[in-house]
Formats: sequence, C-alpha cells, structure tokens
Amino acid sequence: MDGPPDDERLHEIEARLLHEDPRFARGLGHGRPCPPREYRYARAWLLLAAALAVLGAGIAVAHGLLIAAGLVLAGVAGEMFDPHRGERHRGSGPPRDV
Repeated sequence: MDGPPDDERLHEIEARLLHEDPRFARGLGHGRPCPPREYRYARAWLLLAAALAVLGAGIAVAHGLLIAAGLVLAGVAGEMFDPHRGERHRGSGPPRDV
C-alpha cells in the first residue's frame, strides 16, 4: 500500500479541521453544521453598516474627511466579504534588476 490507511487519513483531516475551525468541527460532530469561518460575514456587515453611517454623516455635514473615511471603511468591508481573501498569493515585491 502506498500511503497510510484511510482511517489514519480521516483522523488527520479531523484534527486539522478541529484546529483550523473548531466551531465548524463541533457542529459537524453534533449533526448541525454551521457555516465555515470563511463564510461568516457578521463582522463585515457590521463594518459596512458603520461605513455607511460615517459616509452618510460626512455627506450630511459636508465634511470631506468623513466622506473619505466612510469610503475607505466601505472598501475594507467589501474586501472582508471575499471568502478566499487569505488564499490569494501575494507578490514577492517589485522586480529586481539582474
């Protein structure tokens, strides 16, 4: 046989899942799974609501700094809605002259 038996593989997967997202793993164990961590958007919705409040206040009082802060917060909240934001590969920096 080439690799470990299936039971060992399953135990490794279970341990990794429990380490990465304990809430999801416990839900699976009880038969009532919750969404995985990358699909929980509560903080993103809260930040988006705050961003819209700041943006609205900035527009109401005609204050450029509040408008800019609201737009930046809305952009950050929009980025938080991406479920694969941690999987993107970052560049290694600017190209070097050889």
